[in-house]
Amino acid sequence: MRRVLFILLALAFGCTFGFFLNSPTFAADKTIEIKYSSFFPAQYGLGKTAAAWAKEVEKRTNGRVKVVVYPGGTLLKAPETYEGVVMGTADVGQSVLAYTRGRFPLMEVLDLPGYPYNGIVTSKVTYEFYKKFKPKELADSHILYIHAHLPGSIITSKKPVRSMADLKGLRIRCTGLSSKIVEALGGAPVAMPKGGQYDAMMKGVVDGTTGSLNELKGWRLAEVANYTTFYPKVGYVSAMFITMNKAKWDSLPDDIKKIITQVSEEWIEVTGKKWNEIEVEGYKYGTQKGHEVIYLSAAEGQKWEAAIKPLFDNYLKAMDAKGLPGKEALEYRNQLIEKYTKQFPPLEFK
Repeated sequence: MRRVLFILLALAFGCTFGFFLNSPTFAADKTIEIKYSSFFPAQYGLGKTAAAWAKEVEKRTNGRVKVVVYPGGTLLKAPETYEGVVMGTADVGQSVLAYTRGRFPLMEVLDLPGYPYNGIVTSKVTYEFYKKFKPKELADSHILYIHAHLPGSIITSKKPVRSMADLKGLRIRCTGLSSKIVEALGGAPVAMPKGGQYDAMMKGVVDGTTGSLNELKGWRLAEVANYTTFYPKVGYVSAMFITMNKAKWDSLPDDIKKIITQVSEEWIEVTGKKWNEIEVEGYKYGTQKGHEVIYLSAAEGQKWEAAIKPLFDNYLKAMDAKGLPGKEALEYRNQLIEKYTKQFPPLEFK
């Protein structure tokens, strides 16, 4: 009899505990863990920005969300990040759209030259473009925000590039559209993610890389490179995504979704300001180390602009072939650039 009574009490306790376990109050108290993969090193400016986003989400959710950041590609390598998020290896991922060229065709318009030298402009333009078009190519994840660095330059280890003739035949590390720009200017593009550029330049595998001045410090390029050829009008821009696994997003309570959305939209300008800050830091650091920044003459710059002009036509033709609104996309991007350039003038640090 006692044994039967014990079993009944145990069953009653189990049912009661199960009720509380599944109750809204209990669920609200349960910590939600989010695994965040970023290809940026932890000590790099944008690595710190990612960590700050995570802390802000934790703060505003009063600790109901715990974001564990895996920097430097320790969870997912940069080219694998988007698919890794879709598959659930990471809950959130940050990487570069151009690292999987052809996977995001309409979004490639964002990498075309034409931006002023200001990271707030590039970041606001890229995110607003996404919000308007919301391409199907990104529909298999939940985009939190998009940002972009300032127009890139050509950074060389030993040979200064003061003209297109100087660039001819040089092996330049590239990704995405920057490879097309280098090719149009007479260089020899070498496909390689950002993380491989330091060793490749040090060992002489490549003669240079495409990148921004912030990398002289942030990616330690001042140690292996002596020159930067600076001409923003032909500088590529790399749009970078921060996106979440759809199932993970759908599983979140509505109030948590609202907080993450608010923080993410604020982080567009936060990130743009960080791009500007580290660009100035990189310039100062590089020049202190003896790194020479080469400014093209107006006449030489016009030659470079003429050389890359076909890239715009090629984008439009490629989109037409895919049945995508390339002309509308390019026009809208240019409208956004004009709009935000009036609000945020180009950086000057000469």
